[in-house]
Amino acid sequence: MLPNLSRRGVLKAGAATLAATSLTPFATRASPAMGGTISLGVSGANTSDSWDGGTHSDIYMQMAAHGMVFDCLTEIDAEGNLIGELAESWEPSADAKVWVFNLRKDVTFHNGKPFGADDVIESLNNHIAPESKSAAKPIVANVETMEKTSEHQVVMTLKAGNADFAHLLSDYHLFIHPAGMLKESFASGIGTGLYKVENFDPGVRLICSRVEGHYKDGQAGWFDGVEMIAINDAAARMNALLTGQVDAVNRVDFKIETLMRANPNIEILEVTGNQHFTFPMLTNLSPFDDLNVRKAIKYAVNRQEMVDKILLGHGAIGNDSPIGPANQFYAADLPQLEYDPDQANYYLKQAGLDSLDIDLSASDAAFPGAVDASQLIQASTKAVGINVNVIQEAADGYWSNIWLKKPWCACFWSGRATEDWMFSTAYETGVPWNDTHWENARFQELLIQGRTELDQAKRKDIYTEMQALISAEGGTILPMFANYVDASSTKLAHEGTLGNVWAMDSARAAERWWFA
Repeated sequence: MLPNLSRRGVLKAGAATLAATSLTPFATRASPAMGGTISLGVSGANTSDSWDGGTHSDIYMQMAAHGMVFDCLTEIDAEGNLIGELAESWEPSADAKVWVFNLRKDVTFHNGKPFGADDVIESLNNHIAPESKSAAKPIVANVETMEKTSEHQVVMTLKAGNADFAHLLSDYHLFIHPAGMLKESFASGIGTGLYKVENFDPGVRLICSRVEGHYKDGQAGWFDGVEMIAINDAAARMNALLTGQVDAVNRVDFKIETLMRANPNIEILEVTGNQHFTFPMLTNLSPFDDLNVRKAIKYAVNRQEMVDKILLGHGAIGNDSPIGPANQFYAADLPQLEYDPDQANYYLKQAGLDSLDIDLSASDAAFPGAVDASQLIQASTKAVGINVNVIQEAADGYWSNIWLKKPWCACFWSGRATEDWMFSTAYETGVPWNDTHWENARFQELLIQGRTELDQAKRKDIYTEMQALISAEGGTILPMFANYVDASSTKLAHEGTLGNVWAMDSARAAERWWFA
């Protein structure tokens, strides 16, 4: 039996130890106080939001769904350990191709239905339905069969072994709905989470109340209720905390972070993770289908300037690869892409161009400072004859109307806990969230190799080469890794370590925090 697995030490025990895994659901923590209703001011909400996890793309619904109303099979705790949620234990085969999941027996949905194997199978299968556009489709598509061996055991056989599979099932899209009533659950939110839905006005407000007799009693869920207010505008969100209208906010506006930090009633919560801000180019459309054009733009972007002026030091320079400093196989030694007008001019001429006129769509809904960052790109590229027209898009509907649709736009990614998880979500050929449509045969070959390779040294070599390929040839400008910087009232308390898989304590503030 393995100890808890950290994302910084996943599978270090190797293939032999993988043969049997059973993890303790929750770590021991200090005794917090019960009671009160927390009010959260959170960005990333849309009027099109629903409880269909496959459609979730930002922190508001992450916190609402997998952080409050629903549960996944597994969870990554604040320390980075993989622990059980609806699965109390699991056992992979030696080749990580067959996985046996033993499910909790003390769980009911908010409508009283007992939780069991049928719920797992139907919920996961929904992500690979013919009409599905779920971002988690690539994860579930690798499952060849799901067999219910008892009411509380499911055996999943993968098409190809995946040493990270138990980690992938903590993906915030893959929470569990009640079987036979998925449509009702998508509409009203029928989960097994610590909080049940009392009122949900998409893009406006969510009100939840604590479930009595929950299986996490004594371990999580300290508030009587949760109010989550959609505040996409950064200035309004900061003001809501400063004036006491809410108890915590996400995505602190760096322009007033110093002011907020000086306020004795506010605590700034900053953690380093794999969150990164990007500018994806659709490589199946002209002019981004030309590698020389992409290289010209890469050398025309001043990444360090963005870290200094947009993040104000709250992060690190990016190298056009999504694998970050919190990943196990982060290739820190890759040659850094630098601002180089001469190289940019060279590749522009290789593309047969003397100048280039292109549009860049941006909104601060993508990330705080996205419009300003786009204007920095506009300024740095102008010097080499690349004329960028920055189009400021509306915040509401940005993810449904702009991202994946406009040829070049601003975007953010929370990163993922493992390399394969990040690559298979956004860089594998044909996946729904491949927001550049970049295809590279060698990259795809390495993706499969890395997924099934259990030798750590070989995995490192594989993932290093993949990062080099994306950096040099991919369609993503990734100028910076941004720390998660949130803020809360000092009335709130939390454990000393905050989760860094996502913002707001890995989107589980409502579960993990309490009133002091």
